[in-house]
Amino acid sequence: MAIPNYGVLKGKAIDSRAGVGASPHYQVHLVDDMTDYRIAINVKSRLAPSELLFCMDEHFSHPLLEDLVRQPYGFTRLARNPGGVALDYIRGNLFDRVDMRPLAHSIPGPDNDLNEKIDTYIRRAIGDAQAVVYAFGARWGPEPQKKDRYFGFLPGNGIHDIHMNQGSAGRFAGDNGVWQDGALLIHFPAMEENGTQVWPEQWVALFLAFQSQCWHTDDETGQCLEEAEDVAAVRIVGALVNPAGPDAGLETVTLLNASPDTVELDGWAIADASKRRSPIRDLVLAPGATGVVRLDGSGALLGNRGGIITLLDRAGIKRHGVSYTREQAGRPGWTIVF
Repeated sequence: MAIPNYGVLKGKAIDSRAGVGASPHYQVHLVDDMTDYRIAINVKSRLAPSELLFCMDEHFSHPLLEDLVRQPYGFTRLARNPGGVALDYIRGNLFDRVDMRPLAHSIPGPDNDLNEKIDTYIRRAIGDAQAVVYAFGARWGPEPQKKDRYFGFLPGNGIHDIHMNQGSAGRFAGDNGVWQDGALLIHFPAMEENGTQVWPEQWVALFLAFQSQCWHTDDETGQCLEEAEDVAAVRIVGALVNPAGPDAGLETVTLLNASPDTVELDGWAIADASKRRSPIRDLVLAPGATGVVRLDGSGALLGNRGGIITLLDRAGIKRHGVSYTREQAGRPGWTIVF
């Protein structure tokens, strides 16, 4: 039970079309050195409510980017597991769910609907010869006898399911899986003139989900679990990932109780990207209080080359998560603030 042919498509954007009609998709014409592709991005849900949830991170930073830039042009199938460049909205700590908001695909006026939000950066990518587009989703084609219906190239070829691909119900439940979520990332390299940087490097990331999808899913199947409380009462606000001296036993994670209620965290856990867990013992946080969890080195490990940190409750449900890069971990003894 998963979407077929999951992977990432890397190339240059050369044309686009806004999503219109009964099942609108924003369309992007992408090319690598030899092949034409079409990226079909959902901008409206078939299930109510019709507005998609979206998060547009205009300064995206995550440890997976180091490996992503090394991917070859064209389509690459990806293993559906952690540790590579496969995406998982829940387990990969790509963004904070509270940053997602619903938006209609078409609204009168400028720069106020989902088509236009996507178009802003696709148009910029089309006009920038150095910009590279990465689309995560399910590959279709090639279709030797079928021209592309939007851009006319032959054979028809492309990628869709550029959205969250877990936590769906009903007729879409068969597509559920973990580490197979879709997204659109655009890399704008730094621009220099006469040896002076005139524009900094920028990564833009678009994450999309349907309001009908749930945000607590089975770790093996991606099927929806009984909904837990959505509000992250306890949040990760800091981490010492690179202590001055040996790391073992000195790495720490700082938690904040943002709620008005006292929270008992005994039995909760800190997890890393490889699902290693460090249990939390005898920690009670009053409203607004912080607490420090020391990692003894036998469970979760916070690597200095970048990583993710996840807070799990007693049932193993993710309550909050963050990521950090190699650069953030590069100052020994300094706590990273999230």
